[in-house]
Amino acid sequence: MTAIPTTAFTDQKPGTSGLRKKTRVFMGPHYLENFVQATFDVVGAKGKTFVLGGDGRFYNDRAVQIILAIAAANGAARVIVGQGGILSTPAASHLIRLNKTDGGLILSASHNPGGIDEDFGIKFNMPNGGPAPESVTEAIYQRTLALGEYHKLSAPEVDLSRLGRSHVEKMFVDVIDPVSDYAALMESLFDFDAIRAMFARGFRMRMDSMCAVTGPYAVEILENRLGAAKGTVTHATPLPDFGGMHPDPNPTWAHELMGEMMGPDAPDFGAASDGDGDRNMVVGRGIYVSPSDSLAVLAANAHLAKGYKAGLKGIARSMPTSAAVDRVGAAMGLTTYETPTGWKFFGNLLDAGFATICGEESFGTGSDHVREKDGLWAILLWLNILAVRGGSVAEILAQHWATYGRNYYSRHDYEAIETARADAMMETLRAKLPNLAGQKVQGMTIAAADDFSYTDPVDGSISARQGVRIVFDGGARIVLRLSGTGTSGATLRLYLERYQAGPEGLDIPVQTALAPVIAAAEDIAQITANTGRTAPDVIS
Repeated sequence: MTAIPTTAFTDQKPGTSGLRKKTRVFMGPHYLENFVQATFDVVGAKGKTFVLGGDGRFYNDRAVQIILAIAAANGAARVIVGQGGILSTPAASHLIRLNKTDGGLILSASHNPGGIDEDFGIKFNMPNGGPAPESVTEAIYQRTLALGEYHKLSAPEVDLSRLGRSHVEKMFVDVIDPVSDYAALMESLFDFDAIRAMFARGFRMRMDSMCAVTGPYAVEILENRLGAAKGTVTHATPLPDFGGMHPDPNPTWAHELMGEMMGPDAPDFGAASDGDGDRNMVVGRGIYVSPSDSLAVLAANAHLAKGYKAGLKGIARSMPTSAAVDRVGAAMGLTTYETPTGWKFFGNLLDAGFATICGEESFGTGSDHVREKDGLWAILLWLNILAVRGGSVAEILAQHWATYGRNYYSRHDYEAIETARADAMMETLRAKLPNLAGQKVQGMTIAAADDFSYTDPVDGSISARQGVRIVFDGGARIVLRLSGTGTSGATLRLYLERYQAGPEGLDIPVQTALAPVIAAAEDIAQITANTGRTAPDVIS
């Protein structure tokens, strides 16, 4: 074992989504090693077992070898690694729980682009399978500031291509099939026989894995186990640069899938997932399903899948997600929890048995089967619903809106804004909040305005300044918040919502229905003046 002097780094606090920087930063002297040693110093490594893997982006393979050498030097007893260093984020969460390990290290920058000049990331997940809470990430960050050395073995690299057990000195390394345990979990939750029969009747699907981690999972489950036609999964091979694609499953970046689904020979069902497999997009023939509508439909119909036939304990959504699922919860007599953005808040509710299904507007949906959002899980639940109910995606949406009304909803992203300008805009907006109630904007009266604060019903912790909310009489709503998932500048996310009870007015184009809300957001926040942007970079 070698104790190697290192230099503390102070450039970024890791959040629950982990530490994300440009790949070349992680490749720099001691950078990754510093973070990993600080993590082991905080959570402990001696005698413990960890899960390790990532989404296959550039530097994933090298990072796995570095982490194994550091884990062994710190006395870890065993590390479970996905073959080739590959594990989707939900699969890693499942392996942590299945094997009752002491946590896991997941290598991913989620939906961010990959490559030597793009993004890389790392995060620690707790023994419950969920992201480390802020208390742990803060402790890791503080340790990086004081770290003077890290411990690393000089040992032969592990052959990650070969399944089975090997050693790094006294530490066991088990290289496992990254797909099989996850696929078995999905088969325990969903009616594979009904889905298989639907494909046998001629049901056609397109799954775009965006050259990212879900390719092998989707091929095994959809094509091999459920009988979807060979070639159903496109861009199925994970590539270090995601084939030059931006692996973010939304209508802008998954434009190839959108073009096919809106074309004359569209399949019955389309779906996409992101870099590390925790997000999803669902599309029907000729119709896009917003993540908020998807969450509401899944909650209303989850009992059709065998894993949820006993019903739901509760539902949770992030604050920016539309209130569509609240209407489902109310009709079912369930509590719906409104949390800040961040899967750790859902994890608390799931661990406590307060909720079964949860979701966020940024294409993340999941349940209590793991402690991460899970893209393929959501896609399979949709397939289960279609197999049992029959009909098309468009028909299911129309029936849902006829029952509950429609929450027209959209997210506008303004990416890579100069951070100082974005922060100044939000502070100016916060200063306006006390005086907004009662004002009329674009013909709508503001009923309330605040900066969302959340008190966790499980541990009593308070999370303040989670996003500006402006609510109008009649249910229209604007939410603005800055996202921390990028590595360059700030991303302003503008969420827009308007409720239509029906029966008329349920089939208006979304951006048309939201036009007065969009105009009101510009009037109130002065986005163009404050950011210099005349239009969003991404609309979803």
